[in-house]
Amino acid sequence: MADQVRVGFVGCGGNAQGHMRQVAQDPAARIVGVCDVSQEAAANAAAQFAAQPFTSHKAMLDATKPDAVYISVPPCAHGEIELDALDLRLPIFVEKPVALSLELAMRIANRIRQNKTLACVGYQLRYTAAAQATRAFLADKTLGMAVGRYWCPSGRENSWLQQWAKSGGQVVEQATHTIDMMRFLCGEVTEVFCLQANRTLKNIDCPDHNVLAMKFASGALGSLTTCWAFEGWDGNVVDIFFDRYRIAWNAGTPTITPACEAFRVDAALNRSIDEVFIEAVRTGDRTGILTPYEDAVKSLAVSLAANASARDGQPKRVGAV
Repeated sequence: MADQVRVGFVGCGGNAQGHMRQVAQDPAARIVGVCDVSQEAAANAAAQFAAQPFTSHKAMLDATKPDAVYISVPPCAHGEIELDALDLRLPIFVEKPVALSLELAMRIANRIRQNKTLACVGYQLRYTAAAQATRAFLADKTLGMAVGRYWCPSGRENSWLQQWAKSGGQVVEQATHTIDMMRFLCGEVTEVFCLQANRTLKNIDCPDHNVLAMKFASGALGSLTTCWAFEGWDGNVVDIFFDRYRIAWNAGTPTITPACEAFRVDAALNRSIDEVFIEAVRTGDRTGILTPYEDAVKSLAVSLAANASARDGQPKRVGAV
């Protein structure tokens, strides 16, 4: 492969824009094509990043011959795009959540496995120094409990997020980041019980408040509360309890109480997920990828089990993936 990776983007919305800016700043990469169902969005992104605009991902793949593809689309749009890129054996970067059903996610995961394709999912919090230091510090600890939260106003602001059929609800679309971090720091979730309610946003067809109880494979307990009617922001944070300590985890400066000198975070170790992905595509070395597709499916499985639990009123085992 040439020193500069040719990158195509499917999806030109706000999330994709952040990745585009990171890729555009990387001297090892060049954006050659951008695609969106909105012709205006594709044209604007193409003008900003000196790329060719498309409204068909197939046309973009055929015309630009990228070395790698970013897929940053709403949850309901996953599937065909990934499979078409994988048919061409292209490395893919997929934004979370990877699908709205385990069946589709597993179909894509199986294709990735069969083709031995590089696939990275956008759980960027894993690449922070805070996540790396906390995971290493907790590796030999007996955890008692993890308490996560994701409170924000997104349910008020985005019409597509307000629909089950497009977003899968907040636990699937947004709080998947918190669930993924709870898995990354505390281990696998084996069982979940969820209560859901719509208390505030009456113009949406999915709940605006969620309360989850979890059991981890280690025996530790967990909980997660989410709200997307809140006119503020308090999200992707997890309090982790072990022995006599609590780590108040966030992606920037986690703290431990009581103070413990052994727990330190070196901010200089922060890495950009986009830099890691482009480097892996360019060199073929995948060791820096902390968010492979198959692992991301496990985070989706927790979210889907939570929704199923709320529907049935019963705890749900999180299926093996």
